[in-house]
Amino acid sequence: MTPKISVIGLGYVGLPLAIAFAKHYPVIGYDISTKRISGLLDNQDITNEVSPSMLKNSKALFTNNEILLKESDIFIVTVPTPVFSNNKPNLSMLKNACTLIGRFLKRGSIIIFESTVYPGCTEDYCIPILEKSSKLKLNNEFFVGYSPERINPGDKQHTFTKINKVVSASTPLAAKKIAKIYGKVIDAKIFIASSIKVAEAAKIIENTQRDINIALMNEFSLILQKMDIRTKDVLDAAKTKWNFLDFKPGLVGGHCIGVDPYYLAFKAQDLGINPRVILSGRDVNNSIPKHIVKKIILETGVKKPKILILGFTFKPDCPDIRNSKVLDVIKHFNKRNITPYLYDPLYESDPELNLKYIFKNSLDKFPSMHSILLLVPHKKLVQYGPSNLKKLLIKDGYFFDMSSSFANHESDGSL
Repeated sequence: MTPKISVIGLGYVGLPLAIAFAKHYPVIGYDISTKRISGLLDNQDITNEVSPSMLKNSKALFTNNEILLKESDIFIVTVPTPVFSNNKPNLSMLKNACTLIGRFLKRGSIIIFESTVYPGCTEDYCIPILEKSSKLKLNNEFFVGYSPERINPGDKQHTFTKINKVVSASTPLAAKKIAKIYGKVIDAKIFIASSIKVAEAAKIIENTQRDINIALMNEFSLILQKMDIRTKDVLDAAKTKWNFLDFKPGLVGGHCIGVDPYYLAFKAQDLGINPRVILSGRDVNNSIPKHIVKKIILETGVKKPKILILGFTFKPDCPDIRNSKVLDVIKHFNKRNITPYLYDPLYESDPELNLKYIFKNSLDKFPSMHSILLLVPHKKLVQYGPSNLKKLLIKDGYFFDMSSSFANHESDGSL
């Protein structure tokens, strides 16, 4: 019998997953947001991960009516797992999802978690909630799996179906069933991890590794700038070695790399271990917005310069501003009583943000600037080219290219 699948949470992860599974299985895409469901029913995806035609042609049923979940055999949880202001895990959405699913569990149900958590969270936190809500017992009446998401927002090459998939489960038989289910939609390899904790740890170490490597490049850039050495030139030379890891300096925000290390740090501290390297990497990356502002003020030599920031989202070619470090850059300018100008072709100004900036919807509408900061190199911004962007500067104005997007340009992301 063909299983019926419900995907809980229709963000960057859940929506592409629901679309892919709906080609082979009956799928319900559930989200608590009425606005999100309304947009999807209108064939519009604000994340830009799924095209209108894909939504229109999909057989997935999008809803916020929880009653429709009662026929489901498999539940896939893809809700956000952010952190609180003190960087401790915020599992409230995960808890709500488990409580919801528990009400509709039946004998033989399988719940697969894709949300990023610390190792042990699925078994120690989620399963007790499921058992309490459903009044059923794990591995007797229902089964649980963990399959870490690897969606890269804005990346049209490494999409859900093309990425190697790690799966795990509470029993070997359940793991095989989950591997078979994903095997219908994944064109890449399926790897069955030896345990749920192994799969959880694999996911969290992937993003923690990237965070630390970027932190190293950011710190390296701080050093090189003091020596008047161009960071890009050094990296171009270094990566001629076969085993050099090609990471670049940059702003690290979003809901993965800038968050997941705190989940691992939380678990480490709970075990009595001081995660010095992990938290040091976070501290370095969180300090970069302040360094950028100090550098721009120094380079312009003007007390209240006219500053144009290009790019506002947390990463290139992605419309999401969640945990964008550009917000922190603006905050540091605001602390110096500077209201920067802002342009991002993928973003519409949000009046509810507690920030002072002047947003324009066209690059033709800006006055001459003392400095331009290319902080998020969307393709649409890079296509303007350095010469066109520099036309927006006053004579001898300063151009800061955070990611060294323009080859052989006189300014790169040296901090």
